[in-house]
Amino acid sequence: MELDQDLDCCFTRNKNWFRYRAAAIIIENDCVLMASNETVDYFYSVGGGVHLGETAEEAIVREVFEETGIKYEIDRLAFIHENFCAGNDGMLKGLVCHEIALYFIMKPRGTQELNSNSYCLEGKEFMNWLPINDLRNHKAYPTFFAEKLTNLTDTIEHIVTIE
Repeated sequence: MELDQDLDCCFTRNKNWFRYRAAAIIIENDCVLMASNETVDYFYSVGGGVHLGETAEEAIVREVFEETGIKYEIDRLAFIHENFCAGNDGMLKGLVCHEIALYFIMKPRGTQELNSNSYCLEGKEFMNWLPINDLRNHKAYPTFFAEKLTNLTDTIEHIVTIE
């Protein structure tokens, strides 16, 4: 059986949208790397949809490279996040959204220098280093980063968000 390896594990049925996502936690100098783009007023985690036939580990290494231009290595899995929310903008506006995301901590490189030239469906993407201790003062998703990144443990935590 041959798989379409560029196809995200994502579907829309009626007014419902589901996605399987891999996301990165990249920390350098007490700052976490967050993305933004030309059309939204918030920051979001680096990462994206896992492709059909791709492992979450393969997906996050690919996504981080696509968004930062840097080949980061995985340290470990930190969070499994089930996110239930209403789509408020872009192609998700008006949809009931359900996303399962695996959050991987990436190995630090000792520098915040990136080689980003990333685009998403909404346009040009920007990479932003936000101080972890200041995340509460930003509109940043996932919201649990503000609490959890200040005291990371060695365990894998399951988080459910219903908005």
